[in-house]
Amino acid sequence: MDNMARVERVVAELPEAERVDIAEWGDHPTFRVRGKNFIFADHLAHHLTVKLSKSEAEAVVATDDAAEPAGYGLGRHGWVALDVPPDADDERWDQIAEWIRISYCLVAPKGLARSVEQGE
Repeated sequence: MDNMARVERVVAELPEAERVDIAEWGDHPTFRVRGKNFIFADHLAHHLTVKLSKSEAEAVVATDDAAEPAGYGLGRHGWVALDVPPDADDERWDQIAEWIRISYCLVAPKGLARSVEQGE
């Protein structure tokens, strides 16, 4: 399964999440909930940007060589850019899936976030 299919499989489990390709960014995909981005990606999902709490973002950037603060000043707000090689293993994808869920919960309305956090 390619990276984008893996991202889309995780996103499919999140209520009201949708993919929106941005023409101004060369049709690069974003994933949103009620108009708010929770993932920025390239076409192949070899590069993802997700939102984490500031403290978790700092810890990830400090301990993960494939992570860095996101550009355009987003890093200071907890956004982390991740390089995801096409051969990333299942353990790595489990971590990425968790970060996607966290990112979703941080930007989604409280009721939607609560349903994900409670596993509904």
